[in-house]
Amino acid sequence: MARTKRASNQAQVGKSKRGKKGQKGQKGRKGKKGTKGTKTTTKGLKGKKGRKGRKATKGVIKRRKINQGRNALREIKKFQKSIDLLIPKQSFQRVVRSVAIEYRPDIRFGTAALHALQEATENLIIGVLADTNLCAIHAKRVTIMDKDLGIVRRLRRDLPLLSESAPWNN
Repeated sequence: MARTKRASNQAQVGKSKRGKKGQKGQKGRKGKKGTKGTKTTTKGLKGKKGRKGRKATKGVIKRRKINQGRNALREIKKFQKSIDLLIPKQSFQRVVRSVAIEYRPDIRFGTAALHALQEATENLIIGVLADTNLCAIHAKRVTIMDKDLGIVRRLRRDLPLLSESAPWNN
């Protein structure tokens, strides 16, 4: 008669947890020096738990831990492949209408005009952010900062280099 799993577990109850490699007279793993017969820290128990779990879930695919930045790189690749607009149409339309009403209250927009405005706006924003990234890389940083954006705006002449009230601008 073949031994069942339960019978094999009962036969090993008296043996040490380390099996044949373990030392005589000690139960469990060896702890620190001077602590005879005590159990190990949680680190030792976790390793043991993990080994048992792997045997039990042999057919199940283990979920991988995603490294830092990998999700961001995945999003960058996704947005670079897509040709869709990044800003939602309704919110962009709302902003454009609120700004336009300040100048002319009875203004109306066609859908093609709003689409063209949104395309041009997104191209401008992406270009400014790409240049801002170049400034951050030039400063040996990975993160873009407000000062990088200020440099880009000055180089693109979005902001005047000097204040207009300066005496040498006359």
